[in-house]
Formats: sequence, structure tokens, C-alpha cells
Amino acid sequence: MAEKKSFALRVDAETMKTIEKWATDEFRSVNGQIEWILHQALKEAGRIKNKSEQKDK
Repeated sequence: MAEKKSFALRVDAETMKTIEKWATDEFRSVNGQIEWILHQALKEAGRIKNKSEQKDK
């Protein structure tokens, strides 16, 4: 498992409320939901490769 780093994140109250609701709907913690959102955005932007692509190399 990759090393994890901690950092403070400031978001407005409405955004946080929306993320909390989304996390609950997906049965994730808020932290897990934020990690998932970031990972999805990085994949869509082509900044990271899919795990299957990494295994092929």
C-alpha cells in the first residue's frame, strides 16, 4: 500500500455538506470520498495511469 500523507483542506460549508452526503450514499468516509474524487479527476485528466496499464509495462 502506498504511503499516505496528511494535510489540511479548507472547503466552504456547502461543498463539505455535499461531499458528506455523497460519501454517505457511497458508503465511504468523507476522507475516502475525497481521495476517490481526486483519483478520478487525475485519471480523467490523464495524470495517472489505470492499474491495468501499469501492470502491462
